[in-house]
Amino acid sequence: MPDESPDDALAAAGYREVPDTQGGRAARGWWDANAQDYLDEHGDFLGPADLLWCPEGLRESQARLLGDVRGARVLEVGAGAAQGTRWLRGEGVDAVATDVSGGMLAAAARLDAATGTRTPLVQADARALPFADACFDVVFTAFGALPFVPDPDRVHAEVARVLRPGGRWVFSVTHPVRWAFPDDPGPAGLTATRSYFDRRPYVEQAADGHVLYAEYHRTVADHVADVVTAGFVLDGLVEPEWPAGHDRVWGGWGPVRGARLPGTLVVRAHRPPS
Repeated sequence: MPDESPDDALAAAGYREVPDTQGGRAARGWWDANAQDYLDEHGDFLGPADLLWCPEGLRESQARLLGDVRGARVLEVGAGAAQGTRWLRGEGVDAVATDVSGGMLAAAARLDAATGTRTPLVQADARALPFADACFDVVFTAFGALPFVPDPDRVHAEVARVLRPGGRWVFSVTHPVRWAFPDDPGPAGLTATRSYFDRRPYVEQAADGHVLYAEYHRTVADHVADVVTAGFVLDGLVEPEWPAGHDRVWGGWGPVRGARLPGTLVVRAHRPPS
């Protein structure tokens, strides 16, 4: 992790409006700075080559939310260290990983070296994908891209553009109901303290006011509307339950809250055949 400059020290955090341009570009710098710390904390659970959909522990090897990907060309956006893409390639799938963060892609290259694999890695904003129209059969992301931009409609539009007719789009995000509750994995996280309909992002700022981190809230209805407006057909919503015996705490996720509140929403959709 690079040394933090005084200008980047956290001075304020909370739910507040910030200019879209500032909030939308903060993710790249934050993930560049925190990529290795994130993997040091969560890498054992994520694995070097596995498609984990959520902190509840739902994995693609069990859930098969992408459907049959034999012979498909697959794109992962907001791939982080590309664990999901790496797993798919190990299954014989032609898969490509993209992420806006060079720090995360550098971590992906280190995982490739450690595992003796070779994963196609492309640095790209999910709102401006550097691929031709209709060149993928499946696009997915697990907690990537969508939470960190004020304009998720652009992500959905780009995914629709690069998907072939009939292609599938699957993504997971923090369950929107969680935004009404404190981000606490214990009993304090079980009492709603904010309106579910308050769409102000969670923002961390430096002393001069510039945005260090921003995460955006969309209601369930917002997510569905975004998907449908982009021209997709909604195939289903998945709310993974917290499994018995799963004791891992990850941020606000843990067995106490997981027994009572949904933590993840997975959306499955497809582009209609032409």
